[in-house]
Amino acid sequence: MSKKSLTLIGLGPMGQAMVNTYLDNGYDVTVWNRTASKAEPLVARGAVLAPTVEEALAANELIVLSLTDYDAVYAILEPVADHLSGKVIANLTSDTPEKAREAFKWAAKHGAQHITGGVQVPPPLIGKPESSTYYSGPKDAFDTHEEALKVLTNADYRGEDAGLAAMYYQAQMTIFWTSMLSFYQALALAQANGVAAKDMVPYAEMQFAMMPHFLGLYAQHVDSASYPGDVDRLAMGAASIDHVTHTHADAGVNTTLMEAVSKIFHAGMDKGFAENSFSSLIEILKKQAG
Repeated sequence: MSKKSLTLIGLGPMGQAMVNTYLDNGYDVTVWNRTASKAEPLVARGAVLAPTVEEALAANELIVLSLTDYDAVYAILEPVADHLSGKVIANLTSDTPEKAREAFKWAAKHGAQHITGGVQVPPPLIGKPESSTYYSGPKDAFDTHEEALKVLTNADYRGEDAGLAAMYYQAQMTIFWTSMLSFYQALALAQANGVAAKDMVPYAEMQFAMMPHFLGLYAQHVDSASYPGDVDRLAMGAASIDHVTHTHADAGVNTTLMEAVSKIFHAGMDKGFAENSFSSLIEILKKQAG
């Protein structure tokens, strides 16, 4: 058997991109998908379609999963769990950190090693130098198969805790989705005032370009649990977010997002943080003791 070989289960757009990238890099790839017809263009390029999940697992030690969620993982692998012994499962399926930790234990119970992966790019960027994936789980298994995993993206190993890769991934998605939603909110306000979305783009880019300075400063506040009001005060921020909310309301656009943000600011005010930096809002958001 070629050392450059693996099995990939799940042939959605991401799985298709992964298989094509492996084929481009000289790997022997065995594939399985619930809808077998999705494998046809890959088979034409040299991939091997396994007729059953059992045969897909038997073909290689490294099993790469690209599925919708962990429920799909169990739906496919639970019925054939007795075929998992000795396998390394690189699970590049998105889900929660706790589900990743549960999957690690489940795989270990069946004699397999589970590496969690959080892919940070869309399918078109698989195999590109700027791409990256978070990994966590057993270091020895990661080290053994790092070369194969790095064919897809840069591999950023985050530690033995199987949930960490998923945490980093979901944290990044938290930033992405809320940032994009704030951008859409600004565009709705702009349109309500007769300004085209394209005309707002340079100003949005300018705003995002300023963010690294604030990120570093406020991360220091959070790590030290000290929120000095020497640069900004929550009271000023709360007044500002009220003005923002009223501006959107006056324009007749949806204020759900702004009201949610305002609620957090005012919860900080109620906690007595008015003279602290607005970084003190981490105390409202973070996990509470007890």
